[in-house]
Amino acid sequence: MGINSVTLVGRAGRDPEVRYFESGTVVANLTMAVNRRNREDEPDWFNLEIWGKQAQVAADYVKKGSLIGVIGSFKMDTWKDRNTGEDRNKPVVRVDRLQLLGSKKDSENSNFQNINSFNQQPNNDEIPF
Repeated sequence: MGINSVTLVGRAGRDPEVRYFESGTVVANLTMAVNRRNREDEPDWFNLEIWGKQAQVAADYVKKGSLIGVIGSFKMDTWKDRNTGEDRNKPVVRVDRLQLLGSKKDSENSNFQNINSFNQQPNNDEIPF
């Protein structure tokens, strides 16, 4: 028995590259940066491959910097290099489930609004008691 399950939360490294096929199938490819526990370390980067309706959601709503969560499986893409003829490969996470967790811009705006509302002094004329 084997288990191949990947769960990641991080930020999109770029806008998704989306391809539409004549069959109606959609695929989106993008990268994702996942921070390590130690903030001083560089993030880990993952290549994501998303198919079908989830790919269309990624195309419509995921932008560079968006906070996303993914559940999927690990696979190895292999191909022959056109120039050298050498075998090439890269690890890819095939996403089964995509969750939109917000964007960097959204979180910065909400933090800014929360700080401003916290710092505002109440107007005693508006207090009903």
